[in-house]
Amino acid sequence: MKKHILIAIALFVASLNLRPAINSIAPLLDSIRTDLGMSGAVASLLTSIPVLCMGLFSPFAVKAGHKWGMEKVMGVSLIIIAVGTSIRVFTSSVFYLLITALVAGVGIAIIGPLLAGFIKKHFPKHVPSMIAVYTVALTLGAALGSALSTPLQNIFDSWQYALASWAVVAVVAAVLWWSIVHPHVASLKPAAGAASAKLPWGNRKAWLLTLSFGLMAMLFYSYTAWLPQIIQGMGYSKSYAVTALTLFVVIQIPVSLLMPLLLKRFPSRRLWLVASALIELIGLVLLMLKAPPSVAASFIGIGAGGLFSLNLLLPIDATTNAQEAASWSAMVQSAGYVIGATGPILTGKIHDATDSYASALVGMMVIVLLMIVVQFAATAAKRGQISPQPVKPPFFSA
Repeated sequence: MKKHILIAIALFVASLNLRPAINSIAPLLDSIRTDLGMSGAVASLLTSIPVLCMGLFSPFAVKAGHKWGMEKVMGVSLIIIAVGTSIRVFTSSVFYLLITALVAGVGIAIIGPLLAGFIKKHFPKHVPSMIAVYTVALTLGAALGSALSTPLQNIFDSWQYALASWAVVAVVAAVLWWSIVHPHVASLKPAAGAASAKLPWGNRKAWLLTLSFGLMAMLFYSYTAWLPQIIQGMGYSKSYAVTALTLFVVIQIPVSLLMPLLLKRFPSRRLWLVASALIELIGLVLLMLKAPPSVAASFIGIGAGGLFSLNLLLPIDATTNAQEAASWSAMVQSAGYVIGATGPILTGKIHDATDSYASALVGMMVIVLLMIVVQFAATAAKRGQISPQPVKPPFFSA
């Protein structure tokens, strides 16, 4: 029991590092664009490149995890994130900053799909609860990246140092991972069927889950990259816009904690997917109607938090062992994040072309409606199909 608690702590700290390299950009984007002379479309690449990496490198992550062990590969990825983040302190050009986004993105891309297999392997009876632990940590890391980047810029009087300071968290996570998780790997037996698991490119269900994830990611990273600018375009101050972005992220934490309890009471994945999408749609409508952005951001955050947790859970529901879970998650995240990477780019291009975010908001609403249609198809049970397992309480509650 103690070993599992330590592994859960290492998982939590590792997951903290999957978003600061991305979310720390938006609050500092005005300073970065002013110093480096970046257009909106180029600036959006700072968010889109890591997301695109999460798509392109996910299949490689599964192969590497199978060859060298997922725990070892995940430990190496934390070191890559630390390197990609720390070298931002030397940024003096657009090209160099984009390179740092690429390096950090590779690290994030490698660890991401392996987390599903890691949870399936180490916590097979507590998957929804551990998805919640992972999601809370990821969301907390995103919130800290959004909330603290501007104060760090003020402290260091440098946006370069503010961006690079997040390497400290990655270094701590790497030390914990190699000292807690890796020593226990040798004692664990490989899961049955692990050697034969492949990415399910020919599976219709996997493609529906991929499209659901991709549309969710397309919206999520558009908010992450451009929500502060959208709010500032409505006439609000930069500090208010950053606060709204932070609220959008922070409110996802209680949603992630609440989701296992809701699934325990009503196990239907479709119910909560559609409910989360509709809540997100309400937030976009409120933003379009120029309601207080903090209220709109709260609705969008509640919806996004539910959608992210559920889309992470769906591939694990559909699989029977750790390697298969990692393979399905790799496919879902591979094509899904490639789709997601287009969100910030399209938003930036629309802004450059129209000098307005209104058209982008309408486009986001259309994507939400399309996502709901996909969710119905993705959660349609075949005759004789086993229903999702009931959610068990966290292992550390015993």
